[in-house]
Amino acid sequence: MLNLSHVSFAYPHCAVLRDFSAQLAPGVALVLGGDGRGKTTIQTLLAGELPLDAGRLQLGGVFLDEQPEAYRQQVFWIDPRSTGHDALTVTDYLQSVQRAYPGFDEAVLAEVMDGLSLGPHLHKNLFMLSTGSKRKVWLAAAAASGAQLTLLDGPFVSLDQASINFVLQLLTEAASQPTRIWLVADYVPPAGVVATTLIDLGD
Repeated sequence: MLNLSHVSFAYPHCAVLRDFSAQLAPGVALVLGGDGRGKTTIQTLLAGELPLDAGRLQLGGVFLDEQPEAYRQQVFWIDPRSTGHDALTVTDYLQSVQRAYPGFDEAVLAEVMDGLSLGPHLHKNLFMLSTGSKRKVWLAAAAASGAQLTLLDGPFVSLDQASINFVLQLLTEAASQPTRIWLVADYVPPAGVVATTLIDLGD
């Protein structure tokens, strides 16, 4: 369970969350909203990478403000626009994720790598990949990480239709997982995926 208690965060020009409380149960939760409404900001806050203005976050019995490292070790998050790992090959990046997450599942990784046709890219540096292929690497890492809270920002952006269908299947299965929370940020709900929680930031 992820508990958000009286959470507030604002930029100088707008408030993203104001005294917001919610409980996210295992399964798929959604953050929906238009451009600039704060979808990525909320995910960065929940990852513990952006300080709250007020309130508390608790995941798996751990409070972010009391045990920040223990909290973050339960979370998978990468900004899909990140260039911080560009010098690594796909294999090296995935191995770094495996080292970081005790619950990393190699069988899941193999399934997702196959489903997203990532095999030919394993020995390429991340900077060599197209936007869509790079996003597929983030999706594979997220799925295999086993993280209690898995944050996906725009998971369908720049994907081909076959990959979109695979990710929809992945999220449909995630909706019934008893131990993991998948938080998906997007403009519209993913088709056919039953969500436990909806945070609607508006258009």
